[in-house]
Amino acid sequence: MKLSAIKLGYAAALSFAILWIICSLMVWLMPAMMMNTTGSMMHSDWSQMGWHISFSGMLIGLIGWALVAGLSGWLIAVIYNKLL
Repeated sequence: MKLSAIKLGYAAALSFAILWIICSLMVWLMPAMMMNTTGSMMHSDWSQMGWHISFSGMLIGLIGWALVAGLSGWLIAVIYNKLL
């Protein structure tokens, strides 16, 4: 079964955009808890750092991650289809 590279790319981009928005909202609403969670995920102590989230920063990250995810999804589908 062949995959549609464009559709998989769009699905990946949209999925990452949704996750980015959820994560950004969580950082905005619960900064201390998210700082602890990030430190735990990175196996480091982030307690001395602080979040500096702005709307423009959130938007730039959203666009960047969506583009990277979309291109990655497209590339995965193209390679998968070549391997069939």
